Amino acid sequence: MIIAALLLVATSLSARGLGQTRYFFSGDGKINIVGAKNGISFNGTYRLADGTYDPSAMEKIHSVFSAKYGIPGSEISTRFIEYLDYIQDHYNPKAKITIISGYRSPSYNTGLRNKGRLAAKASLHQYGMAADIKIDGVRAEDLWHFIRENNFGGAGYYHGTSVHVDSGPARFWDETTSGVGTDISDDNKLIEIVLDKDIYKPGETIKVRLTRATLFPVSASPNFSLEELSRSDKWKLKKTIRAKFSSNSGAECVSMKNIDEMTGISLDLPEKISSGRYRISVGFCGEMPESMPAIKESAAFEIR
Repeated sequence: MIIAALLLVATSLSARGLGQTRYFFSGDGKINIVGAKNGISFNGTYRLADGTYDPSAMEKIHSVFSAKYGIPGSEISTRFIEYLDYIQDHYNPKAKITIISGYRSPSYNTGLRNKGRLAAKASLHQYGMAADIKIDGVRAEDLWHFIRENNFGGAGYYHGTSVHVDSGPARFWDETTSGVGTDISDDNKLIEIVLDKDIYKPGETIKVRLTRATLFPVSASPNFSLEELSRSDKWKLKKTIRAKFSSNSGAECVSMKNIDEMTGISLDLPEKISSGRYRISVGFCGEMPESMPAIKESAAFEIR
């Protein structure tokens, strides 16, 4: 049941006393990480007591991932940082996380594929939502199983010393089931809609991005659906909200030519709306492959 699964997450969060965090999986706001390739490290507090994020800490964390803080399209997802913190705290809050592979630009990811490396065409590394990691004192296979048990994000294990972790849809794989090199993601079959937080207040702005696209342009209707989870465990349309796009297009079918353009989408929640569980759905339009979904729904989020 959808409600039962969501209540389980809420209960888990409450038990951990996560305070001001806006994510379902969060740690203590402190993280110890180092980049294997660039040698840059960060060991300290990144989330402040009021739930906001320290810009200087976040900039340093981005450097560890070889990403650029404040540059849309090349930032590390805050949800992903919080998730790594959550995983670290589960084992040992002081244990160091080594980032083997962090952010990858689309061109770099394509270069890896051209060299025959194990890099997915729709890789979430390109969206700042994934990393290959090691944690001091933790066996890679044990880490893989723990992430699988969370039923959140992706976990890939290639029977080496590191594990792929991401904050995308819940799924897991190894070197025999990864799907890399197949047509699993071709023609935008795996396209997703991702929101910037898991918990919002009435009237707040939701930042939206589309991910896992493999064929451009991607065209979408600006009229997004806000759906509410009812007591009978069914999604019902609450309101249609017109989204804003970075292209400032007033078109009824907005075309996005690359990952950066799929990042700059936002919509405003109603000022008066009841607390509960919601999701956002987007409809695609224009010319699209037959195997591409016509509508895609976000993961559930809360309004409190």
